[in-house]
Amino acid sequence: MAVRVTRLGSPRAPEEGVRLGTVRRPPRGVRKADYSRRNYFDLWFPELAPSAKLVRWALAERFTNQRWITYVRHYRREMHVPSRQRVLQLLARLSHQANFSVGCYCEREDRCHRSILRELLAEHGAEIATDKKTPASSRTRPGTRGQMATSGGVSAGRVSRKGVDRTSDAIRGRAMNRVSRRGR
Repeated sequence: MAVRVTRLGSPRAPEEGVRLGTVRRPPRGVRKADYSRRNYFDLWFPELAPSAKLVRWALAERFTNQRWITYVRHYRREMHVPSRQRVLQLLARLSHQANFSVGCYCEREDRCHRSILRELLAEHGAEIATDKKTPASSRTRPGTRGQMATSGGVSAGRVSRKGVDRTSDAIRGRAMNRVSRRGR
């Protein structure tokens, strides 16, 4: 039994259990009846999502390492509220008796609140499912509490003009697989 941290909209893992959408907004253009069928989530759970103010701040500029560290600090402060601490404790305890998952739309876990949520759940004693596909660059280095490992230094949460701004699309709940017309 364990909690799995996943990207919403991705195929479900075997024995994943109930999927909780820890996002500020449900996906746009998707009927409520289709959230589960299209692998978004079984239950929308915005209580563990970053505040609207923090999401706006995150989308205002590209993530540099310093901005990411600031984001982590602010999100952790938001999660330190007693009501959210109780939710984290509840999920941590449930992870020892049931399989379930929490997730967000963002493509890159290393620049998404779900990576911080993974750490917070572990700090509360949760049993975390390991995913063999999780790249080393998206895991936390030992002793870096809240600071994510990156591959190759500064990494942006957005793609160039030719591509898609996947971070803002993901947080806003838009389709993440749009392709730039210039690129084709």
